[in-house]
Amino acid sequence: MTSRGLLHHVELWVPDLARAERSWGWLLPALGARPYQSWERGRSWRLGGVYVVVEQSPALTGGTHERCRPGLNHLAFWAGSAAELDALVAAAPAHGWRLLFADRHPFAGGPQHRAAYLEDADGYEVELVAVPD
Repeated sequence: MTSRGLLHHVELWVPDLARAERSWGWLLPALGARPYQSWERGRSWRLGGVYVVVEQSPALTGGTHERCRPGLNHLAFWAGSAAELDALVAAAPAHGWRLLFADRHPFAGGPQHRAAYLEDADGYEVELVAVPD
């Protein structure tokens, strides 16, 4: 099995499915993923063998995500070229994302790491990494 050990999927429980669809439903297709599954309380998008789920589960016990607490801090995605990264950053606010670490963008991860760190309205962070030249 050649995919052994690789990521299969990520499932994010969100407090508001419509809000998550606005942000994740733009970002994931912008990165090349396609809609994969849809049900009353959830959606998913797939790229290759990996998919990302956002679900407003009835079993949710809290109302907010806090990336600075133990647990998931962020998801990182390859964003393509520096120009593709810049285009994603420019479009992101219209889809519910805000740029983190703006004073150090696009090198908040260090001088050799061109990336953007975005946060959605529910506090989920993504790191969009440009492919090195």
